[in-house]
Amino acid sequence: QVQLVESGGGLVQAGTSLRLSCAALGGTLSRYAVGWFRQAPGEDRDFVAFITDTGDSTYYADSVKSRFTISKDNAKNTAYLQMNSLKPDDTAVYYCAARPFSGSAFAIDYHSWGQGTQVTVSS
Repeated sequence: QVQLVESGGGLVQAGTSLRLSCAALGGTLSRYAVGWFRQAPGEDRDFVAFITDTGDSTYYADSVKSRFTISKDNAKNTAYLQMNSLKPDDTAVYYCAARPFSGSAFAIDYHSWGQGTQVTVSS
């Protein structure tokens, strides 16, 4: 299994941007689809976006569509989540996850998870 390490979280004001990174260790990300999920206190872990192993296809939750962009650089073994026009409702711990080849919007389908990175958006 590939190990994942997220970075890039922080405290920002509403309307600004952040880019999260998800570095893969011990494996090649070209064989894996990557998903981003988020979890706010007291809430379930929600799907945000996924990208397929080749990077040809992406899928987004309605709540982030047109504001967030998922991408991956297989040569750098890193996936990214560019988050624009951030809102206070985007505040959560963000997790990246990996599964072989095809993406999924369901957390249960992923077998490798990072430790999470906190994103806090102030109004």
